[in-house]
Amino acid sequence: MSDGKIIDEISDRFGLRWFEFKEHGAFYLNGKRLKLRGTHRHEDFAGMANAMPNELHRRDMEMIKEMGANFVRLAHYPQDPEVYKSADELGLLIWDELPWCRGGLGDIQWQETTKNLFKEQINRNYNNPSIIIRSIGNEVYWLPDYEGGDNINNLRKFAIELNDIAHALDPQRLTSIRKFYEGADIVDVFSPSIWAGWYSGVYKSYGNAVDDALKKYKRFFHAEYGGSSHLGRHSEFPVTGDGMLNPDEWTEAVNQVKVDNVAKIGDWSENYIVDLFDWHLSVSENNDDFSGNAQWAFKDFGTPLRPENSLPYINQKGLVDREGNPKDSYYVFKSYWNKNDKFVYIESHTWDERFGALNDFRNVCVFSNCTEVELFLNGISMGIKTKNLNEFPASGLNWDINFAAGVNELIAFGKTEKGLVSDTLILNYYNEKNSKPEEIFLSAERLANANYLITATVVDLTGRRCIDFNDRVYFSISGSGSLIENYGTYTKSSVIEFANGKAQIEFKKPPFDECTIEARTQDFKGSYLIIE
Repeated sequence: MSDGKIIDEISDRFGLRWFEFKEHGAFYLNGKRLKLRGTHRHEDFAGMANAMPNELHRRDMEMIKEMGANFVRLAHYPQDPEVYKSADELGLLIWDELPWCRGGLGDIQWQETTKNLFKEQINRNYNNPSIIIRSIGNEVYWLPDYEGGDNINNLRKFAIELNDIAHALDPQRLTSIRKFYEGADIVDVFSPSIWAGWYSGVYKSYGNAVDDALKKYKRFFHAEYGGSSHLGRHSEFPVTGDGMLNPDEWTEAVNQVKVDNVAKIGDWSENYIVDLFDWHLSVSENNDDFSGNAQWAFKDFGTPLRPENSLPYINQKGLVDREGNPKDSYYVFKSYWNKNDKFVYIESHTWDERFGALNDFRNVCVFSNCTEVELFLNGISMGIKTKNLNEFPASGLNWDINFAAGVNELIAFGKTEKGLVSDTLILNYYNEKNSKPEEIFLSAERLANANYLITATVVDLTGRRCIDFNDRVYFSISGSGSLIENYGTYTKSSVIEFANGKAQIEFKKPPFDECTIEARTQDFKGSYLIIE
């Protein structure tokens, strides 16, 4: 201000909240118990990586809110200001994280830089009421970048420094760390590593793991659980690890890539991960002493690791793909957490080919937040069921169905105060399994964006789709045009595993020119499709 005139000004918003974790118990917000229902967010989008515009940052947070979540862990670094702004406006609680993720402890310069970064992060986001937790790090002793960087005593000393910085600069917020057991007593809130049913144990033991952690840690929140799923891959009997793995292995005492676990021996089907999440949510929603948990992670994201994945170099643990398209598991969370947007969802819209012997009943789950759901098969009611969070799977909304051979129509109706909501699924049912794979059949359809969607289907001698075929396929092109590839999605990747004998890729063709699309695997020399 000079001579009564404004020379420069700055404005900001702030909010006030009171929150606490009861010792060995629940979380409270403004004096009321609140179950933390969360997920994790990476700053990543297909074709953009982390160079995302504000509208996509906002859309991620809106989809998380629409799922019914109230908590987001920002993994593993400070994110765009739009993310915090969206969380403030949408009413989401934030675990903000210092980007000390693995790598061990560095030299003096590294330590000073890390402390300065933490101070800047705290000061920058001080007025965002969405932030309730300042995390000082994640898995900090893994893969040390410096010799001796995994020394526990030195790690503890540095963790204490960071914890003191957080409390000095922002005494109202809580501190946390994940999977550094030797530092559990340093921070306000601790998260051990519990990947029941993926990197260790089986998912049906999750309740025991939570009970053990509640007793062991003074203030406990469970960050990170879940597993990978390949969009469109399904199994009548997914590998669960039952009878194969030690169900009591809660933590990965050995590096998780070196031990037997479902991540290594499983089929990465959507069915398995749906069941895993369904079980975890039934446990967390029915435990009144549990503060809550956060699923890893909301969206598939790129990684320089994991070239062996079904979608190479993509972490496929997302509830949505890298472009934000929901997988089946998204609707599992919505059925537990979203109380307002009434819906029904039949598992699964990509499971349109199934098989079984005559009179061999198959289970069908409907995920819904409606109190009552009625399922129809080919126009005949299979009965009305009432949602019950104590029942598994799908909170009791599941039916054993005797499909007719051939085309079947399933329609689910959910009862609401305003009427009915519905979902429809058409599927083919076979009374015997397909025979061995014979060839790759290629087809094309024109999309609304003028591109072509190329579909590769592995078929047997009768031309029937081989739904047990999940090998890797390689798409290539000769002539004009280009494959839409390297996006890390299920229709924009030239190298990808089949999902029940089916894989797809988008193709952009210039007008008038001719080109040839090829699809091949290690066992098939290749099939060709000419597009004129």
